[in-house]
Amino acid sequence: MARIGRLSTKGSVLLLCDMQEKFRPNIFQFTNIVSNAARLLQAARVLGIPPILTEQYPKGLGPTVPELGASDLKAHSKTQFSMLGESVQTELKNMGNPKTAILCGIEAQACIACTTFDLLERGMEVHIVADAVSSRSQTDRLFALSRLKQSGAFLTTTEAVLLQLVQDAKHPNFKEIQRLLAHPSPDTGLLAFFSSL
Repeated sequence: MARIGRLSTKGSVLLLCDMQEKFRPNIFQFTNIVSNAARLLQAARVLGIPPILTEQYPKGLGPTVPELGASDLKAHSKTQFSMLGESVQTELKNMGNPKTAILCGIEAQACIACTTFDLLERGMEVHIVADAVSSRSQTDRLFALSRLKQSGAFLTTTEAVLLQLVQDAKHPNFKEIQRLLAHPSPDTGLLAFFSSL
């Protein structure tokens, strides 16, 4: 049967990649990317989806930005681009090896790409939240998303993830998720991606 990319709260993990202080002035649409990732994290908490947070060389690049709302999470420090270092792999194992990763953060052509490749090689389904992923340049961001789609990742948006996880207005947490969707996601410049297809 073909993979259709249906999201479920069961067997999913939210991966929050390297949204750190020193990246703030240089990442395209940083504020909006973090805002969308923060909504994903809030939804994950409501729906019982475990989150994993990484920081790239925090000694030099600083801590995770406070507006992500992740101060209660233990950040996995790394120097490699992929999030799947030893401590993250251990955490995934302790979670029962989730089958689906919802991935957001920076940078698309580096840490997001390497993480996606590692997850796909592990047999996991990867959903890259395109309006919660960015790079220093829009060119690198858009080409990385195209490349990762070719590799088998699903591209999606913040709002699509939230709605697909509840799937029904009768879902017990629908009202809480609906509140997170009270304002539409900000435009993060993805129309250029689709006009190039």
